[in-house]
Amino acid sequence: MTNLLTSNSYNSHKADRIQKLQQQLNRAESYTEWKEIALQLDEVSGSQEWKLDNSSPYFDAEVISYRLGLLRRYRQQNRIKDLIYILREGLTYDIANICHPMLFVECYIGTKKIIEDYVDEVSQALEQVATAPNELLNYAEKIEFFKNCQTAYGQPALMFSGGATLGLFHTGVCKVLREQDLLPRVLSGSSAGAIMAAMLGTSLPEQVDQVLTGEHFFSEAFHFRSISALLKDKGGFADVRYLKKFLMENLGDVTFEEAYQRSGLNINIAVAPYDASQNARILNRFTSPDLLVWSAVLASCAVPILFPPVHLTAKRYDGEHTPFMANTYWVDGSMRSDFPQEKMSRLYNVNYTIACQVNPHIVPFMQSDEDRYRRDLLSWPERILRRQGKVFAKGVMDFTRERIGAVPQVRRLLDHGYGIIDQRYYGDVNIFAHYNMKHYIYMLQNPKPHLFMRLQREGEKATWSKISTIEMHARIGKTIEHALHAIMREAALAELTASYAAT
Repeated sequence: MTNLLTSNSYNSHKADRIQKLQQQLNRAESYTEWKEIALQLDEVSGSQEWKLDNSSPYFDAEVISYRLGLLRRYRQQNRIKDLIYILREGLTYDIANICHPMLFVECYIGTKKIIEDYVDEVSQALEQVATAPNELLNYAEKIEFFKNCQTAYGQPALMFSGGATLGLFHTGVCKVLREQDLLPRVLSGSSAGAIMAAMLGTSLPEQVDQVLTGEHFFSEAFHFRSISALLKDKGGFADVRYLKKFLMENLGDVTFEEAYQRSGLNINIAVAPYDASQNARILNRFTSPDLLVWSAVLASCAVPILFPPVHLTAKRYDGEHTPFMANTYWVDGSMRSDFPQEKMSRLYNVNYTIACQVNPHIVPFMQSDEDRYRRDLLSWPERILRRQGKVFAKGVMDFTRERIGAVPQVRRLLDHGYGIIDQRYYGDVNIFAHYNMKHYIYMLQNPKPHLFMRLQREGEKATWSKISTIEMHARIGKTIEHALHAIMREAALAELTASYAAT
């Protein structure tokens, strides 16, 4: 009985300690503070024991253990050729399924120790290859190796959803990722997310921090029209001229190609033809290099009913503005392609995606990774309900289309509805807002400093818990990138030194 009482007292004390730490975690004011508390929580809750246990249904520990042993031995023996051979053999970010989302839900910080050790060992092995003596591996061979590594490994993409003024949440996500040097170079956005992607993609690298202060967002982008104006024509509830002015002032007269030259970022804007029989598109420096960025963003923000559909504008080689696909009207890309993952994967060799979701009609239905990947019997009813609910909704729309689909307005509405339901709203890493009724009031308000600060803060807090996962996913790719840049600098310097010596 004494032992039992002692055990109960200990468990009660432990639960109280965990509860207090969780409260401190929720009140954290910076990622540094949040991380320190999170590490304490992992220690107190016993998550460290889970880290040391290699058994898991979600990844192949045997494959990782074997490769880890080889990499350590070759690196310690400085066997550069063997290191290159074994690295090439398994250069993929999710080898043996080590990036499965369920491996990142048990702890606030980190995952299984063997996975952490493996990622660390691969990074050290790459660094050893990069710094190998030229007698073993010359500059040309190193550059070829690391360029091949970049192609094999791929790069991440960050996707911003629509959500009107609630899109200010995206600024908090970007702020944290930039502070941790984890902001991807491939960005996509639709509607409000298109504004975020374009703001970053048309700025010089040294201007990004200023953009994230929110100063450029404070404008009357939403200006609602009077009843008499609405009755006169078929325009939307909001005056598109105010939004257009806001975009032109902040994004400038810059094409997608010019934006890339300025920022080094690949921005992708999702738009959809007003005629729903055509497929949605992403606009970028490959698909539409001469298209003006502000024009693409305006189209992506043309939410049906709120704004009218718009034409796109390009800039010709002589600076003259000309129509882009003159006979086509365009609307909000989130209607049918909020997250254009497959198209970006083909263009940019994307290996994983970070999805930032704030759409008010999507967020309430988003599931955590634990809920999405649960395998127990209790999860079956919800899973079946969600799947059948989607099938039922699509069936109702098909039934309606067959009977009154001849009416253009009805068919267009059904097509947009079908597009919304049939999309994939998750990335490999998901950052999404948590809404209450106040957020729906904020949705169509013009951005003001107090609203910006609140939504940005929510974005920061939502991102802190994902940083550990993103760091794990990104580390090898960043090691490859940094090593390649360092080798190319050294090679250029060596060539310059040799040319001076020769003269």
